[in-house]
Amino acid sequence: MAWKPSRRAVVGGVAVAAAAGAAIALRPGDRSGPRDPYFLRLQEALSAAGVGTPALVIDRARLDANIATLKRALPEGMGYRVVVKSLPSPTLVSRVRAGTGTDRLMTFNLPMLLAFAAAMPDAGQLLGKPLPILAARSFFAALPAGSRDAAGRIVWLIDTPERFDQYEQLALAQGLTLAAAFELDVGLHRGGQVAGPALGAMYERAKASKALRFAGLMGYEPHIPSIPDALGLRQGAIDAAWSAYGAAKDQARAVLGPAALDGAILNAAGSPTFRLYKDTAVANEVSVGSALVKPADFDTPLLQDFQPAAFIATPVIKTRPDTLLPKGVEFLSTLQSAWDPNSRRTLFIYGGHWLARPVDPPGLQLNAIFGRSSNQEMLNGGEALAVRPDDTVVFRPTQSEAVLLQFGDLLVYDGERIVERWPVLPASA
Repeated sequence: MAWKPSRRAVVGGVAVAAAAGAAIALRPGDRSGPRDPYFLRLQEALSAAGVGTPALVIDRARLDANIATLKRALPEGMGYRVVVKSLPSPTLVSRVRAGTGTDRLMTFNLPMLLAFAAAMPDAGQLLGKPLPILAARSFFAALPAGSRDAAGRIVWLIDTPERFDQYEQLALAQGLTLAAAFELDVGLHRGGQVAGPALGAMYERAKASKALRFAGLMGYEPHIPSIPDALGLRQGAIDAAWSAYGAAKDQARAVLGPAALDGAILNAAGSPTFRLYKDTAVANEVSVGSALVKPADFDTPLLQDFQPAAFIATPVIKTRPDTLLPKGVEFLSTLQSAWDPNSRRTLFIYGGHWLARPVDPPGLQLNAIFGRSSNQEMLNGGEALAVRPDDTVVFRPTQSEAVLLQFGDLLVYDGERIVERWPVLPASA
């Protein structure tokens, strides 16, 4: 008599098969493959220049193309302010200024203030965050006598009535009239004011002060791209931000007079949001920095026509044709490689643990079991990974403001050779 499986066995078998099928579907595919000719040419350029350590490379042609894209994207009459923390090199900032024709900078700390007061005394600096009063005092203590005119082109950011009082006392002590922009909270809730009693008190203080001059408003809304587009949530955040900005402008006119905002700074946006501004109805200038070198975190729909222009290039130190995990967990090596074909080859690089993602050779990934290293980071790849010691691994930074400060001079690549070295600012929070 033929054996007949029970219904329970059949159902169980189907479930096991389905689970196995789901597991197979989840198994990663091999992402390794031939190297990109662009990065091979970069490798040759670094070798010809004698670069054998980790370096931050700027593609000059891509940078210039991004500058041109930015200029085309600005609405008629919209001013542009260079975000220095995202492009922390005076030479890089000079190139952006020349390409855009701007004399407006946004700086964020004491070293930036001092560096650009000396290097670009013609430029106007707007603080991108409120500077503690002790740091502001240190600026005036460290400012060379010949740079006093540059201090008159700095607009300090004031976020509370208390900080207004601090800066007014500083201005009186210096015998200067200082310019102040008021920080608005347009939805990020990181500080600043909304129209109401506190902002009104700041306007009243500005109206009465002989030492602190009201110079405008700044409202920053980087939260908007992170809000889901579904159900009108993102548009609601945009409308709320612009409504808050408009209410603050109305209050300024009510307290300071109808002409209070004539010629004033009305600053908004950053790289992820500047394209939301189609005219100057809300703001009359936008601040952009990161988009010009386009780190990986800025791969967004609004920036899709900007090109990555900053890369970390670092030498390969060691390679293995397999992946062997450290003693004690060696038994996991075979399991890991069997499950994930992108774990079958190994290389160790010079340095590592940067805010960056490997992009060449293709398919490289970090090994979660081995862990991170700032000295000799381990990367894994698939069967087609073919690199040797002294070859170059290339990363895209995820951000620019901290990463560009970690490698010394920026190496400028013209598509064939390393042609310049651009010094960076001192690292500082």
